[in-house]
Amino acid sequence: MKVIYIGCAYATVYLIYAKFRATYDGNHDTFRAEFLVVPVGGLAFLVNHDFSPLEILWTFSIYLESVAILPQLFMISKTGEAETITTHYLFCLGVYRALYLFNWIWRFYFEGFFDMIAIVAGVVQTILYCDFFYLYVTKVLKGKKLSLPA
Repeated sequence: MKVIYIGCAYATVYLIYAKFRATYDGNHDTFRAEFLVVPVGGLAFLVNHDFSPLEILWTFSIYLESVAILPQLFMISKTGEAETITTHYLFCLGVYRALYLFNWIWRFYFEGFFDMIAIVAGVVQTILYCDFFYLYVTKVLKGKKLSLPA
């Protein structure tokens, strides 16, 4: 599964930078990623389970994943709309993360496992998706293009 996952990740990066390069809109992509990466890196150093390189990197990845949707949401808010395929993709990402909540409940109830870092990061990510979920359900599922209210 790891080989398939890594292969899919490389294929995605290739498609982004090679095949779909012309679809990139640099005029609207003004989100400064360092405003996410630097605070998340600092938080990973300060709040982790064990102060070791691998644990800090794992914690960094969990924290970064929880806010990784912000650039896309920023782009949608700046342009005021999103293509239907993009909204479906974002909705699937949000559902994927929301389903983690059920996984954590299941693991706590049946295995006694509780990871506060993963749970807090997942809840933050799900909260960030809530506004998008509302717009998706009220517009896209009714056959309309996702556009922000004026």
